[in-house]
Amino acid sequence: MAATGSEIVAIARALPSAGLERLRTRFEVRVGGLDADRERVLAIAPGAAGIVADPAVPIDSPLLDAAGPTLRVVANFAVGYDNVDLDVCRERGVTVTNTPDVLTNATAELALALTLAAARDLGTAERDLRAGGWSGWDPEGWLGIELSGTVFGVVGMGRIGRRYAGLVRPLAGELLYANRSPRPEVEDELGARRVELDELFERADVVSLHVPATPETRSMVDRDRLGRMKPTSVLVNTARGALVDAAALADALRTGVIGAAGLDVYSNEPGVEPELLDAPHCVLLPHIGSATRRARDGMARLAADNVIAVLGGRPPLTPVG
Repeated sequence: MAATGSEIVAIARALPSAGLERLRTRFEVRVGGLDADRERVLAIAPGAAGIVADPAVPIDSPLLDAAGPTLRVVANFAVGYDNVDLDVCRERGVTVTNTPDVLTNATAELALALTLAAARDLGTAERDLRAGGWSGWDPEGWLGIELSGTVFGVVGMGRIGRRYAGLVRPLAGELLYANRSPRPEVEDELGARRVELDELFERADVVSLHVPATPETRSMVDRDRLGRMKPTSVLVNTARGALVDAAALADALRTGVIGAAGLDVYSNEPGVEPELLDAPHCVLLPHIGSATRRARDGMARLAADNVIAVLGGRPPLTPVG
Protein backbone atom coordinates (compact mmCIF):
# COMPACT_ATOMS: atom_id res chain seq x y z
CA MET A 1 0.00 0.00 0.00
CA ALA A 2 1.33 3.42 -0.92
CA ALA A 3 2.02 5.95 1.81
CA THR A 4 -0.66 8.49 2.67
CA GLY A 5 -0.35 11.60 0.57
CA SER A 6 1.65 9.90 -2.18
CA GLU A 7 1.00 10.71 -5.82
CA ILE A 8 -1.77 8.97 -7.74
CA VAL A 9 -1.24 6.77 -10.78
CA ALA A 10 -4.32 5.74 -12.74
CA ILE A 11 -4.20 2.46 -14.67
CA ALA A 12 -6.87 3.12 -17.28
CA ARG A 13 -7.66 -0.55 -17.83
CA ALA A 14 -5.16 -3.18 -16.66
CA LEU A 15 -1.43 -3.74 -16.18
CA PRO A 16 0.32 -7.07 -15.49
CA SER A 17 1.61 -7.49 -11.97
CA ALA A 18 5.23 -7.15 -13.13
CA GLY A 19 4.53 -3.44 -13.56
CA LEU A 20 1.55 -2.97 -11.28
CA GLU A 21 3.40 -4.02 -8.13
CA ARG A 22 6.29 -1.68 -9.01
CA LEU A 23 3.83 1.20 -9.00
CA ARG A 24 1.92 0.12 -5.90
CA THR A 25 5.04 0.23 -3.74
CA ARG A 26 5.48 3.93 -4.58
CA PHE A 27 2.10 5.44 -5.42
CA GLU A 28 -1.60 5.32 -4.77
CA VAL A 29 -2.81 3.24 -7.70
CA ARG A 30 -6.31 3.31 -9.17
CA VAL A 31 -7.25 0.57 -11.65
CA GLY A 32 -10.10 0.90 -14.13
CA GLY A 33 -10.28 -2.80 -15.04
CA LEU A 34 -10.36 -4.56 -18.38
CA ASP A 35 -14.05 -3.74 -18.80
CA ALA A 36 -13.56 -0.04 -18.02
CA ASP A 37 -15.57 2.20 -20.30
CA ARG A 38 -14.93 5.86 -21.01
CA GLU A 39 -16.92 6.99 -17.98
CA ARG A 40 -14.92 4.74 -15.66
CA VAL A 41 -11.57 5.95 -17.05
CA LEU A 42 -12.63 9.57 -16.59
CA ALA A 43 -13.76 8.78 -13.05
CA ILE A 44 -10.37 7.47 -11.90
CA ALA A 45 -8.33 10.23 -13.57
CA PRO A 46 -8.86 13.26 -11.25
CA GLY A 47 -5.70 14.18 -9.40
CA ALA A 48 -3.54 11.60 -11.17
CA ALA A 49 0.12 12.42 -11.66
CA GLY A 50 0.48 9.53 -14.10
CA ILE A 51 -1.83 7.57 -16.38
CA VAL A 52 -1.01 4.15 -17.80
CA ALA A 53 -3.03 3.60 -20.96
CA ASP A 54 -3.17 1.12 -23.83
CA PRO A 55 -4.30 1.34 -27.48
CA ALA A 56 -7.96 1.02 -26.45
CA VAL A 57 -7.84 4.20 -24.35
CA PRO A 58 -8.03 7.59 -26.11
CA ILE A 59 -5.71 10.10 -24.45
CA ASP A 60 -7.35 13.39 -25.37
CA SER A 61 -8.37 16.76 -23.97
CA PRO A 62 -11.36 15.48 -21.93
CA LEU A 63 -9.19 12.91 -20.17
CA LEU A 64 -6.41 15.41 -19.51
CA ASP A 65 -9.03 17.87 -18.24
CA ALA A 66 -10.36 15.18 -15.91
CA ALA A 67 -6.87 14.45 -14.57
CA GLY A 68 -6.17 18.13 -14.04
CA PRO A 69 -2.90 20.02 -13.52
CA THR A 70 -1.29 17.23 -11.49
CA LEU A 71 -0.83 15.05 -14.59
CA ARG A 72 2.81 14.78 -15.65
CA VAL A 73 3.15 11.53 -17.58
CA VAL A 74 1.13 9.21 -19.81
CA ALA A 75 2.74 5.79 -20.20
CA ASN A 76 1.28 3.89 -23.14
CA PHE A 77 1.38 0.12 -22.70
CA ALA A 78 2.24 -0.44 -26.37
CA VAL A 79 4.78 0.47 -29.02
CA GLY A 80 2.22 2.43 -31.03
CA TYR A 81 0.70 5.61 -29.64
CA ASP A 82 -1.90 6.65 -32.21
CA ASN A 83 -4.44 6.65 -29.35
CA VAL A 84 -2.56 9.59 -27.79
CA ASP A 85 -3.10 13.20 -28.83
CA LEU A 86 0.55 14.20 -28.70
CA ASP A 87 -0.15 17.85 -29.47
CA VAL A 88 -2.50 18.21 -26.50
CA CYS A 89 -0.03 16.45 -24.20
CA ARG A 90 2.80 18.63 -25.43
CA GLU A 91 0.78 21.82 -24.89
CA ARG A 92 0.14 20.81 -21.29
CA GLY A 93 3.67 19.68 -20.55
CA VAL A 94 2.67 16.03 -20.16
CA THR A 95 5.39 13.51 -21.07
CA VAL A 96 4.30 10.56 -23.22
CA THR A 97 6.15 7.23 -23.27
CA ASN A 98 5.74 3.86 -24.97
CA THR A 99 7.19 0.34 -24.66
CA PRO A 100 9.49 -0.43 -27.60
CA ASP A 101 12.08 -3.23 -27.87
CA VAL A 102 10.59 -5.59 -25.28
CA LEU A 103 7.91 -6.88 -27.65
CA THR A 104 9.97 -6.94 -30.84
CA ASN A 105 10.56 -10.69 -30.94
CA ALA A 106 7.03 -11.63 -29.92
CA THR A 107 5.38 -9.45 -32.56
CA ALA A 108 7.80 -10.43 -35.34
CA GLU A 109 7.28 -14.10 -34.54
CA LEU A 110 3.51 -13.67 -34.69
CA ALA A 111 3.86 -11.96 -38.05
CA LEU A 112 5.79 -15.01 -39.24
CA ALA A 113 3.08 -17.30 -37.85
CA LEU A 114 0.39 -15.31 -39.65
CA THR A 115 2.42 -15.43 -42.86
CA LEU A 116 2.59 -19.21 -42.77
CA ALA A 117 -1.01 -19.64 -41.61
CA ALA A 118 -2.38 -17.37 -44.32
CA ALA A 119 -0.23 -18.85 -47.08
CA ARG A 120 -1.44 -22.37 -46.27
CA ASP A 121 -5.01 -21.30 -45.38
CA LEU A 122 -4.71 -23.03 -42.03
CA GLY A 123 -7.71 -21.21 -40.57
CA THR A 124 -10.07 -22.67 -43.16
CA ALA A 125 -8.54 -26.13 -42.87
CA GLU A 126 -8.92 -26.18 -39.08
CA ARG A 127 -12.49 -24.89 -39.17
CA ASP A 128 -13.46 -27.50 -41.76
CA LEU A 129 -11.89 -30.29 -39.74
CA ARG A 130 -13.62 -29.24 -36.51
CA ALA A 131 -16.94 -29.00 -38.37
CA GLY A 132 -16.59 -32.55 -39.70
CA GLY A 133 -15.76 -31.41 -43.22
CA TRP A 134 -12.73 -33.67 -43.67
CA SER A 135 -13.73 -36.87 -45.46
CA GLY A 136 -10.22 -38.00 -46.33
CA TRP A 137 -7.28 -37.03 -48.47
CA ASP A 138 -8.21 -34.77 -51.38
CA PRO A 139 -5.55 -33.84 -53.96
CA GLU A 140 -7.35 -30.53 -54.61
CA GLY A 141 -8.30 -29.75 -51.03
CA TRP A 142 -6.96 -26.81 -48.99
CA LEU A 143 -4.29 -25.91 -51.50
CA GLY A 144 -1.93 -23.22 -50.23
CA ILE A 145 1.02 -21.14 -51.36
CA GLU A 146 4.63 -22.27 -50.95
CA LEU A 147 6.91 -19.54 -49.67
CA SER A 148 10.38 -20.98 -50.25
CA GLY A 149 12.20 -18.92 -52.83
CA THR A 150 9.52 -16.23 -53.05
CA VAL A 151 9.84 -12.45 -52.77
CA PHE A 152 9.16 -11.01 -49.31
CA GLY A 153 8.32 -7.34 -48.93
CA VAL A 154 8.68 -5.58 -45.58
CA VAL A 155 6.95 -2.22 -45.21
CA GLY A 156 8.72 -0.36 -42.40
CA MET A 157 12.21 -1.52 -41.42
CA GLY A 158 12.10 -0.54 -37.77
CA ARG A 159 12.74 -2.89 -34.87
CA ILE A 160 9.89 -5.29 -35.59
CA GLY A 161 10.19 -5.10 -39.37
CA ARG A 162 13.89 -5.85 -39.16
CA ARG A 163 13.34 -8.82 -36.86
CA TYR A 164 10.63 -10.18 -39.18
CA ALA A 165 12.98 -9.76 -42.13
CA GLY A 166 15.61 -11.77 -40.29
CA LEU A 167 13.13 -14.54 -39.52
CA VAL A 168 11.91 -14.90 -43.11
CA ARG A 169 15.31 -14.45 -44.78
CA PRO A 170 16.01 -18.22 -44.94
CA LEU A 171 12.75 -18.65 -46.91
CA ALA A 172 13.08 -15.63 -49.15
CA GLY A 173 14.43 -15.79 -52.67
CA GLU A 174 14.55 -12.00 -52.53
CA LEU A 175 13.96 -9.55 -49.70
CA LEU A 176 12.58 -6.09 -50.48
CA TYR A 177 11.77 -3.29 -48.09
CA ALA A 178 10.16 0.14 -48.18
CA ASN A 179 11.22 2.69 -45.61
CA ARG A 180 11.45 6.47 -45.35
CA SER A 181 15.22 6.24 -45.17
CA PRO A 182 17.73 3.59 -46.29
CA ARG A 183 18.85 0.93 -43.84
CA PRO A 184 22.35 0.06 -45.09
CA GLU A 185 23.02 -2.17 -42.10
CA VAL A 186 19.98 -4.29 -42.96
CA GLU A 187 21.01 -4.39 -46.60
CA ASP A 188 24.47 -5.62 -45.62
CA GLU A 189 23.23 -8.14 -43.05
CA LEU A 190 20.23 -9.59 -44.87
CA GLY A 191 20.79 -8.70 -48.50
CA ALA A 192 17.60 -6.64 -48.49
CA ARG A 193 16.95 -4.12 -51.24
CA ARG A 194 15.09 -0.85 -50.73
CA VAL A 195 12.39 -0.07 -53.30
CA GLU A 196 9.48 2.33 -53.67
CA LEU A 197 6.27 1.24 -51.99
CA ASP A 198 4.33 0.60 -55.19
CA GLU A 199 7.13 -1.56 -56.59
CA LEU A 200 7.16 -3.58 -53.40
CA PHE A 201 3.42 -4.28 -53.69
CA GLU A 202 3.81 -5.25 -57.33
CA ARG A 203 6.74 -7.61 -56.89
CA ALA A 204 6.35 -9.20 -53.46
CA ASP A 205 4.69 -12.55 -52.85
CA VAL A 206 4.33 -11.62 -49.18
CA VAL A 207 3.79 -8.05 -47.95
CA SER A 208 4.15 -7.56 -44.19
CA LEU A 209 3.27 -4.19 -42.61
CA HIS A 210 5.39 -2.75 -39.79
CA VAL A 211 4.72 1.00 -39.74
CA PRO A 212 2.78 3.18 -37.27
CA ALA A 213 -0.63 4.64 -38.04
CA THR A 214 -0.11 8.27 -39.04
CA PRO A 215 -2.01 10.60 -41.38
CA GLU A 216 0.43 9.53 -44.11
CA THR A 217 0.02 5.78 -43.58
CA ARG A 218 -3.72 5.51 -42.93
CA SER A 219 -5.37 3.36 -45.63
CA MET A 220 -2.02 2.98 -47.37
CA VAL A 221 -3.25 -0.47 -48.43
CA ASP A 222 -6.21 0.65 -50.52
CA ARG A 223 -7.88 -0.74 -53.64
CA ASP A 224 -5.14 0.60 -55.86
CA ARG A 225 -2.30 -1.02 -53.91
CA LEU A 226 -4.19 -4.28 -53.51
CA GLY A 227 -4.76 -4.24 -57.25
CA ARG A 228 -1.01 -4.05 -57.79
CA MET A 229 -0.43 -7.29 -55.88
CA LYS A 230 -0.15 -10.73 -57.44
CA PRO A 231 -3.25 -12.96 -57.34
CA THR A 232 -1.27 -15.43 -55.21
CA SER A 233 0.22 -12.88 -52.84
CA VAL A 234 -0.24 -12.70 -49.05
CA LEU A 235 -0.84 -9.56 -46.97
CA VAL A 236 0.13 -9.60 -43.28
CA ASN A 237 -0.69 -6.84 -40.79
CA THR A 238 0.48 -6.90 -37.17
CA ALA A 239 0.99 -3.11 -36.99
CA ARG A 240 -2.24 -1.07 -36.93
CA GLY A 241 -5.65 -1.74 -38.47
CA ALA A 242 -5.89 1.79 -39.86
CA LEU A 243 -3.20 0.94 -42.42
CA VAL A 244 -5.62 -1.23 -44.42
CA ASP A 245 -8.91 -0.43 -46.13
CA ALA A 246 -10.86 -3.38 -44.74
CA ALA A 247 -13.65 -3.27 -47.31
CA ALA A 248 -11.15 -3.17 -50.16
CA LEU A 249 -9.21 -6.08 -48.67
CA ALA A 250 -12.33 -8.19 -48.23
CA ASP A 251 -13.29 -7.53 -51.86
CA ALA A 252 -9.78 -8.40 -53.02
CA LEU A 253 -9.94 -11.73 -51.19
CA ARG A 254 -13.42 -12.58 -52.47
CA THR A 255 -12.58 -11.79 -56.08
CA GLY A 256 -9.12 -13.36 -56.13
CA VAL A 257 -7.22 -10.11 -56.55
CA ILE A 258 -4.84 -11.41 -53.86
CA GLY A 259 -4.41 -14.90 -52.45
CA ALA A 260 -4.64 -14.55 -48.67
CA ALA A 261 -4.31 -12.29 -45.66
CA GLY A 262 -3.31 -12.61 -42.02
CA LEU A 263 -4.46 -9.87 -39.64
CA ASP A 264 -3.91 -9.21 -35.94
CA VAL A 265 -5.13 -5.60 -35.83
CA TYR A 266 -8.29 -3.71 -36.82
CA SER A 267 -9.45 -0.13 -37.17
CA ASN A 268 -12.10 -0.14 -34.43
CA GLU A 269 -10.90 -2.67 -31.89
CA PRO A 270 -12.30 -4.72 -30.29
CA GLY A 271 -14.72 -4.56 -33.19
CA VAL A 272 -13.76 -6.40 -36.37
CA GLU A 273 -15.14 -5.26 -39.70
CA PRO A 274 -17.94 -7.72 -40.67
CA GLU A 275 -16.67 -7.95 -44.23
CA LEU A 276 -13.38 -9.36 -42.91
CA LEU A 277 -15.19 -11.96 -40.82
CA ASP A 278 -16.83 -13.25 -43.99
CA ALA A 279 -13.77 -12.98 -46.27
CA PRO A 280 -12.20 -16.19 -47.58
CA HIS A 281 -8.55 -17.11 -47.05
CA CYS A 282 -8.25 -14.63 -44.19
CA VAL A 283 -6.68 -15.57 -40.86
CA LEU A 284 -7.88 -13.27 -38.05
CA LEU A 285 -6.36 -12.98 -34.58
CA PRO A 286 -7.43 -10.79 -31.61
CA HIS A 287 -4.43 -8.40 -31.41
CA ILE A 288 -2.07 -10.86 -29.74
CA GLY A 289 1.19 -9.75 -31.34
CA SER A 290 2.86 -9.10 -27.98
CA ALA A 291 0.99 -11.85 -26.12
CA THR A 292 3.84 -13.80 -24.58
CA ARG A 293 4.57 -13.77 -20.87
CA ARG A 294 8.07 -12.41 -21.44
CA ALA A 295 6.90 -9.59 -23.71
CA ARG A 296 3.90 -8.51 -21.66
CA ASP A 297 5.88 -8.53 -18.40
CA GLY A 298 8.66 -6.55 -20.08
CA MET A 299 6.12 -4.02 -21.39
CA ALA A 300 4.55 -3.69 -17.94
CA ARG A 301 7.89 -3.10 -16.23
CA LEU A 302 8.92 -0.54 -18.84
CA ALA A 303 5.62 1.34 -18.57
CA ALA A 304 5.95 1.41 -14.78
CA ASP A 305 9.60 2.46 -14.89
CA ASN A 306 8.73 5.34 -17.22
CA VAL A 307 6.16 6.59 -14.72
CA ILE A 308 8.59 6.16 -11.83
CA ALA A 309 11.32 8.04 -13.68
CA VAL A 310 9.18 11.03 -14.66
CA LEU A 311 7.48 11.37 -11.28
CA GLY A 312 10.91 11.06 -9.66
CA GLY A 313 12.17 14.04 -11.65
CA ARG A 314 14.28 11.97 -14.06
CA PRO A 315 14.09 11.69 -17.87
CA PRO A 316 11.75 9.00 -19.21
CA LEU A 317 13.34 5.81 -20.51
CA THR A 318 11.40 5.70 -23.78
CA PRO A 319 9.80 9.06 -24.59
CA VAL A 320 7.72 9.71 -27.71
CA GLY A 321 6.58 12.87 -29.43
